[in-house]
Amino acid sequence: MGQAGRPTVHLIVPDSIDDPARPSGGNRYDRRISVGLSGRGWSVREHPVSGPWPHPTAAAFTELAAVTATIADGDLVLGDGLITSAASKLMRDLADRVGVVELIHLPLGVTDLDARSEERAALRAARAVITTSTWTRDWLADHYDLAERPIIVAEPGVDPAPIATGRSDGSRLLCVGAVIAGKGHDVLLGALTQLSDLSWSCRWVGSRQREPDFAAALRDQIARNGLADRVILAGTMTPEQLERAYAEADVLVLASRGETYSMVITEALARGLPVIATAVGGLPSTLGSNDRPGLLVPAEDVPALAGALRAWLTQEPLRERLRQAAAQRRLSLSGWSSTVAVISDTLDSVAASLVR
Repeated sequence: MGQAGRPTVHLIVPDSIDDPARPSGGNRYDRRISVGLSGRGWSVREHPVSGPWPHPTAAAFTELAAVTATIADGDLVLGDGLITSAASKLMRDLADRVGVVELIHLPLGVTDLDARSEERAALRAARAVITTSTWTRDWLADHYDLAERPIIVAEPGVDPAPIATGRSDGSRLLCVGAVIAGKGHDVLLGALTQLSDLSWSCRWVGSRQREPDFAAALRDQIARNGLADRVILAGTMTPEQLERAYAEADVLVLASRGETYSMVITEALARGLPVIATAVGGLPSTLGSNDRPGLLVPAEDVPALAGALRAWLTQEPLRERLRQAAAQRRLSLSGWSSTVAVISDTLDSVAASLVR
């Protein structure tokens, strides 16, 4: 039993949660939730689990089973769906004696049809499901028939930040995300190649180790196209370095093939930076619908992305309008305390249901 009569919360997370070489929005979210719940009086025990989740080896399953065996009856489990959605039998067995809450950043079934049956079974074992976007909530409701289980949205928060000063010509482009196919760096490079007649630079911040062959092919293509001095492969950055990268940028560019929310968008907006992105998943909602502070284009559409970037670089009135919209959107962003409050209330509700 935790503080103030509450059960202990067991947070099951990837072992990369604090690994600076493997940053991700999901890891940052998990860390902020762990710290935030502790600050609200919960006793939180973290269980980092190793393995190639969500496609675990036998050793990874054994490790997770050993973790769940240590959890006392009547406690709560808040499981990162990257792990727990791929372990339905363990979650069903656990749900017989504890309150299981699933935290879904990206449903496994969005990109892997074969994972849907396993994920559906895991989510049906939970007493509540928490998602990080309304898009994810709606996707789960449409695909998994979870009508008897509450699906709660706890959008990521964002820390306040000073407004980026920016250059009047908008020429400093910033892309933040691991260099992987899902983030569409190949599409972005194709668009940038069509803008060689304009003045710009584009800094790519993100790991090149997750899909090294993909990243190496792009690096070679950048060199062949004579863009090595304009497309800067910055790699992973410390929080302080990333802060400077945002401060020096004029616009965030995101060419993702799929996203449920995208914390980098709100991090850019917190600094008054407009966004040029693909209209996929939850990105339009994250960017906002009223006086939108950016431009949206279809996924995998190189000409459309090139056209949006060209418009940004060549049309001063457009840049000014989007900057004003970003400054306004900045004022409506929520902090992490709101996110933690939603999750804390959900855990209180689940804890209450255990003693009825």
